[in-house]
Amino acid sequence: RFICIYPAYLNNKKTIAEGRRIPIDKAVENPTSTEIQDVCAAVGFNVLLEKNKMYPREWNRDMQYRGRVRIQLKQEDGNPCLPQFPTRKSVMLYAAETIPKLKTRTQKMGGSDQSLQQGEGGKKGKGKKKK
Repeated sequence: RFICIYPAYLNNKKTIAEGRRIPIDKAVENPTSTEIQDVCAAVGFNVLLEKNKMYPREWNRDMQYRGRVRIQLKQEDGNPCLPQFPTRKSVMLYAAETIPKLKTRTQKMGGSDQSLQQGEGGKKGKGKKKK
């Protein structure tokens, strides 16, 4: 009754051969398993996050790429838990559509992402190149 969704399914940096399962124009840049869990739990799914699981095709072993989300798509009798999400693809498309709207994503895009790039490595690297 549960389906598995790995972050690679929704990642626009991946090709279909590398595991992306939705169109690239609808995919998200580097989603995490916790973001997928937050989005699905908010809509009302029964969600289970497995932090240490990895997508078999994923060659990068970083913590960013780890994790999978198990979602109860159907009830015991085979009917969908939420009528607006009858298929696994509908759940993946909804998650990919909603993840960019998360507060963590919008805050990163606004200020902290730019300050990190300039503050830590970006500014030092640029300075060395100029000299």
